[in-house]
Amino acid sequence: MISVDTNVLLRYLLQDDKDQSPKADRLFSRTKKVLITDMVLVEALWTLKGKKYNLGKQGQLMVLSQLFKEPNVIFEDRQTVWSAMNSFRTSEKIKVGKKKKEADFADALIVEKSKFICIEKGESFDGLFTFDVASQQFDGSKEPK
Repeated sequence: MISVDTNVLLRYLLQDDKDQSPKADRLFSRTKKVLITDMVLVEALWTLKGKKYNLGKQGQLMVLSQLFKEPNVIFEDRQTVWSAMNSFRTSEKIKVGKKKKEADFADALIVEKSKFICIEKGESFDGLFTFDVASQQFDGSKEPK
């Protein structure tokens, strides 16, 4: 198994660099298992969401779905990433003051990863506390009182 950094994952997904993209392709096509860590996944989606690529929610969901279809892609915990993707998919924009705010995939992954770790450690998950109103819509998220 190998692991890739965000820049390799982005070159693979975007095919936007004549020198680096083919190298990224070879890594993905010639390796039986390619680990994409949670940090790399989140960083890649933040980059794609940013000003340069401006990828919206549906585009981010397409990227995640594409990675799930790759037979050699391994996530830190596939079920946790899958649950986070589905939570992100069903999240809605929330009015905060005069603006509408949308939770992002990282917010959903934080909640799902917290649940997973609590269960793995034999503890009950009593909530993820956040001041982020958009993130509070995820099952298990709560506002601190």
